[in-house]
Amino acid sequence: MRQLTGSSDPTRQDRRLRFAFFSAVVSLLAVFAAVGSTIPLFNIYRAEEGFTNAGISLTVVAYSAATLGTLLVAGRLSTYVGRRPTAIASLALLVLGCLLLLKVHDIGILIAGRFLMGLGAGLASSSLTAYVVDAAPTRPAWLASVASSQTVMLGLAVGAVASGAFVQFGPWPRDLIYLILIVVLLLCAVLVVISPETVALARGGWRSLRPSVRVPARLRRLLPAAAAVFLATWATGAFYQAFVPALVADRLHTNNSLVIGLVFAAYMGPSALGAPLGGRFSPAAAQRIGMTAFLAGWIGLLSAIANGALPLFLAASVVAGAAQGIAISAAIRGLLFSSAPSDRAPIFSVVYLLSYSSATIPSLISARLSTTHPLPHIALGYGALALLCTVFTVLLARGPKQQQNQERRLV
Repeated sequence: MRQLTGSSDPTRQDRRLRFAFFSAVVSLLAVFAAVGSTIPLFNIYRAEEGFTNAGISLTVVAYSAATLGTLLVAGRLSTYVGRRPTAIASLALLVLGCLLLLKVHDIGILIAGRFLMGLGAGLASSSLTAYVVDAAPTRPAWLASVASSQTVMLGLAVGAVASGAFVQFGPWPRDLIYLILIVVLLLCAVLVVISPETVALARGGWRSLRPSVRVPARLRRLLPAAAAVFLATWATGAFYQAFVPALVADRLHTNNSLVIGLVFAAYMGPSALGAPLGGRFSPAAAQRIGMTAFLAGWIGLLSAIANGALPLFLAASVVAGAAQGIAISAAIRGLLFSSAPSDRAPIFSVVYLLSYSSATIPSLISARLSTTHPLPHIALGYGALALLCTVFTVLLARGPKQQQNQERRLV
């Protein structure tokens, strides 16, 4: 059930909830647009500052590690202090990250900027996604899960394409995108400030900062397949961030920053289109369908890399991106089934803990391997991971069971 603090008029409450939904979605989009904006600049940093593939991969690790730490410590904070304060804090951290990235001249600055972005994204991953679900219209039923999961992917795509365009055609190629994002993030903070709160303040905010992973007991049977979905798709997203700019330059024969942004967007953007398609099926069936199509996309990616075929790489990215949208939104839809408002921030914390762990651990391994193995071999390893996760999901995907409210206990 949706709730709105401090309002008793149903018509006014519905109108204010719609505005809160808009503010939360736009803010979540801006957060992850900022995260995606760095990707087309990686090749410029390589060329002008001498950064290596291993160094770039470590920036992905720094971002993911910061996000993981924030989710562990502050993943439940918005349930106690409110969605808005934590959302504003996340936007402020992204602004600081953008300010730092205006002065990238050594790998330490890039890592520090991405670390700040990871802190902000971690807060946003629990607070803004829960805010989206709190304020989402009740119809269509799939809107809350799609908006909360796919706005992240869409934001990454928008940020990468916009950054690539500004780098290729605009003035101040290393700075303009960050200056624009700073303004956008500040405007989003204003939107959140004037939006209504959706949870009542509660005691226990300081206690909630103790690292904890808590999910409703009814979700334990759904987590193995969901974890496999998050592992394959988020590991692939980290692969696109760390290695695809170099692959596009070395194997697909272009250094055009806009093309790099479009290649990344070809994977992330269709995720938002695939998600509503998954709403036509049960969560378990949609996870199986999505992961099978995701594996087909990876087969196309590996073929494109082997043959140096950019059009095939783009087409395979679109297939894999749409497929991940089907699978991820279905997994989240199952986890959110019959959830209470107090459950949502902990659920999203677990979702993104699994997701960012899935991005971080393969990135650490591939960063080390990239010093001794060529990029096509690294890509083959990610493809093998997609195969294993697909088989696991097909075998273990389960649907949610209806539970009574009193059975929604946390373990």
